[in-house]
Amino acid sequence: MDHGPRALITNNPDNRNYSTYDINLIKQDIINHFHIRKGEKINNADFGTIIWNILYDPLTDNVKEAVAKDVTDILNNDPRVKLDGVQLIEQEYGLQIVASVTYKNYNISETLRLNFDRDNGFSAN
Repeated sequence: MDHGPRALITNNPDNRNYSTYDINLIKQDIINHFHIRKGEKINNADFGTIIWNILYDPLTDNVKEAVAKDVTDILNNDPRVKLDGVQLIEQEYGLQIVASVTYKNYNISETLRLNFDRDNGFSAN
């Protein structure tokens, strides 16, 4: 079975041979996108998320709208996934994004939980 080109993933501690294929690669690419603050990537100021910039701000309706739009834009920009829904959950020390996505070529749906914590940083499951 041909899995196409190999990809080096540097941000996955469970990956022992440094190559990931298919859905795991797509998911890791999405997670990597959310690790970066918008404007930090050299030669691509539009890459990344605004969430790191608003994490300490009150979660007003305007902020919620901006975050939901940012998450939607990021996920809709990946041609391998279809965004089915986004939910923002305010937590004591941060924000959780619950995104329902479908991996297009596989017709498999999954819910991604992206946790942004002021003290502990970012985690995804």
